Amino acid sequence: MTQALRHDWTVQEVNDLFALPFNDLLFQAQCAHRANFDPNQVQVSTLLSIKTGACPEDCKYCPQSAHHKTDLKTERLLEVEHVLTEAKKAKANGSTRFCMGAAWKNPKQRDMPYLVKMVEGVKEMGMETCMTLGMLEKQQAEELADAGLDYYNHNLDTSREYYQEIITTRTYDQRLDTLDNVRSAGMKVCSGGIMGMGETGTDRSGLLVQLANLPRHPESVPINMLVKVKGTLLEGVDDMDQFEFIRCIAVARIMMPRSHVRLSAGREEMNEQVQALCFMAGANSIFYGCKLLTTPNPDENQDMQLFKKLGIRPEPAALKNGTEEQEEDLYKTLVKQQQKNSPSQFYDAS
Repeated sequence: MTQALRHDWTVQEVNDLFALPFNDLLFQAQCAHRANFDPNQVQVSTLLSIKTGACPEDCKYCPQSAHHKTDLKTERLLEVEHVLTEAKKAKANGSTRFCMGAAWKNPKQRDMPYLVKMVEGVKEMGMETCMTLGMLEKQQAEELADAGLDYYNHNLDTSREYYQEIITTRTYDQRLDTLDNVRSAGMKVCSGGIMGMGETGTDRSGLLVQLANLPRHPESVPINMLVKVKGTLLEGVDDMDQFEFIRCIAVARIMMPRSHVRLSAGREEMNEQVQALCFMAGANSIFYGCKLLTTPNPDENQDMQLFKKLGIRPEPAALKNGTEEQEEDLYKTLVKQQQKNSPSQFYDAS
């Protein structure tokens, strides 16, 4: 029997969860996961950078920030047809959701017609749509929702207390305002954070409290492990202990039991055993393909091989009203695509 969702977590309660013996924590997380999801299905998304680099924000972790000297090549907003071509490839390779990311503080009004066409074109393919474009005004959120955008990603990144150590060009409340605008427009919220930026354990608890105490839990909660990029201000930060990262996944699952918890950036640095423990801890969503915006990600063949070893199956969108036969057909299609060594669905904007 599923438990009622909570929106009144305290930091001390979450600290206590993190302090549980590892096996006890994973057991609680597995119980919450099994009460709300098929434990052997993982939702598969593809992320494409539709505008790369030259971002005015000063996020210390981000190679796309104009404040950092990295080897990243900047790219203007991609043409609509180019984006739709990449979406078709993503669908052929098994993704059910296509996410489009632009390195902006916020989209300009002149960009909106192109963004709307991208959303409409991907929706016509039968895929779910997601965008991450920076801050959104209320009118912009409504315009994207009217075009059919399903999800909007806007991460809180870290706790309110640690936030100013990472970003100074926008406030924490501005991020929360964007989430309010997204929710008010009728879209689903995708919001999480980045672990391993030098924050304390209490900061990790604080981030998860912020997310879980929103009026509605985000439908998707990406948990990222910092990818250290040369030229950014966090390139020399100490590595995060991977057991601590797994604990973050487990605590997020317990606190937001009906949300998809996405094992997001940092998977390239994880071996199969660590990823398997993340799935055991309640992760049930991944980005699929060789690149996450500008940082590496395991390629499709590696993911399919790991899924096979673990008995995990991709979660098809058809499962919302589908059948086991539809699931099996999609799984077979995915395997055939990987056997053909199909090319990456990402546009190389690095």
